Amino acid sequence: MTAMLAAPSAPTYRDDSLTAHYTVATADGVDLAVREYCPSHVEATIVLLHGFCLSQDEWVRQVDYLTERFGDRVRVITFDHRGHGHSGGAPMHTYTVHQLAADLASIADQLHLDDAPVIFGGHSMGAMTILQYLALPRWARPVDPAGLVLVATAAGRLGEHGLGRLLASPLTGALYHLVAHAPNTILRTLAGPVCAAAGRYAHCGGAERATLSALTASAVARTPLGTAVGFLRGLARYDATAVLATITAATVIVSGDADLLTPAAHADELAATIPGAEHIRLHGAGHMLPTEASRAVNDALTRVLHHVTTSGKSRR
Repeated sequence: MTAMLAAPSAPTYRDDSLTAHYTVATADGVDLAVREYCPSHVEATIVLLHGFCLSQDEWVRQVDYLTERFGDRVRVITFDHRGHGHSGGAPMHTYTVHQLAADLASIADQLHLDDAPVIFGGHSMGAMTILQYLALPRWARPVDPAGLVLVATAAGRLGEHGLGRLLASPLTGALYHLVAHAPNTILRTLAGPVCAAAGRYAHCGGAERATLSALTASAVARTPLGTAVGFLRGLARYDATAVLATITAATVIVSGDADLLTPAAHADELAATIPGAEHIRLHGAGHMLPTEASRAVNDALTRVLHHVTTSGKSRR
């Protein structure tokens, strides 16, 4: 999961003349807001997927870095998940990681990502989407990535560690049904108390409760409640652990040892199970690594990009 705890106040991309803005329609008719940087004949394409209750703007520092360092050698694509940012909303029952994986397939298909090696980078729920995409049948994946950067994320069992324990609370399910039927003004009033009660149910400590409070306030302020609560139920059911051992892409995992949302145990599982994966653990870093530790995330993207472009590896 992802909280909007340290997101940049506004995107400041270096050269908007190199940016294309458009929408991609998913198979079920949801319009996804897409940005593409330096589109041309390129050596590789990098697709960046944002986290829960965030938007593609969380990648501003990575986009600036990639476009400045590599210019038109690298095609960079970001987009807002359904129900987030400038993308269209959808029925709450579609707010699942599996559906986001299908949306990523729509992006890959319609943007013709098979013309150069592809790297997928994801933060939190965005990286979960990547793992779920890799679990799709081969016929449902328009392209397989040659490289992966997985930031502050997990392969499943979110209810076992950290604030993810809240997903196992019966109050989370109750909140889902409340959002589906109650007026929005009432929901915004009730969201804080319900989440606080869930925190007590999960026996959260003081630091975890403070993080939960910030997460709730941010989600209520920036994201439609239907989106936030709908994805909570979807995250509770998410499990892509079975695909980890089958991954052949060059993979770098980035985690923070102070992350309360996706604690170290999740990153350790990824590193131990994905063949050849490299794990970068950042001391004292939390969950919002694309902004909190942007250099480390930039370095991870550069490592994978170098491996992909020098090895000639591509799975089209």
